Amino acid sequence: FNITLSRNSVSQPLYPRNGSEFQIGLEITPPYSLFSDKDYSTMEDTEKYKWIEMHKWKFKAVWYTELYDKLVMMTRVRFGYLGSFNKQIGPTPFHRFYLGGDGLSTYSLDSRELIGMRGYKNEALTPGYYNSANTGGNIFTKYTLEMRYPLSLNPQATIYALGFLEAGNCWLGFENFNPFDVKRSAGLGVRIYLPMFGLLGLDWGYGFDDVYGASNASGSQFHFSIGGSID
Repeated sequence: FNITLSRNSVSQPLYPRNGSEFQIGLEITPPYSLFSDKDYSTMEDTEKYKWIEMHKWKFKAVWYTELYDKLVMMTRVRFGYLGSFNKQIGPTPFHRFYLGGDGLSTYSLDSRELIGMRGYKNEALTPGYYNSANTGGNIFTKYTLEMRYPLSLNPQATIYALGFLEAGNCWLGFENFNPFDVKRSAGLGVRIYLPMFGLLGLDWGYGFDDVYGASNASGSQFHFSIGGSID
């Protein structure tokens, strides 16, 4: 079951100059394990996760402010939490958050949610990345500040340049969660909207913080995005 509540007052869809957007969503399944008297603490994973059970919360808030003629400041906050009903099972290995990079990835079978963050390699800010475990996280936060200026506001070819500051992280379990323990980045980019292709983006970002156990996961990184995959 999915439900999303949102409020949107942005001035226009392609290059908003003022307004805000708030969105909160919940994805939830029945608590299958609570209807059973099985001991899930000793159960094999194939049986334990035969039925996916979870409650997944997501929140997003975005503000657009025109500081000067066409110069727009965009601020955005995002938060996600994947919870469980049974402590013996814990968070499902499916539908987890993977943070870092351009928000694009190759084919996967675990219904993961990709969260883009510039200045770091794809999925680099995800628990288990440093040892190739691909664990995934069940909590993430991401904060973005962008300064935007249009090069063309033609509806057939809208183009704008941007500079950004970004911070975020991803955790597995509330015992590790700290909304202020984030990885930071900054950079420049450009967005091009063409009716036949949609919104295309090219960004250069620099990640300031090392990723534990992973060399070259931060530093200078180029990112290509489609349809706002980084956003």
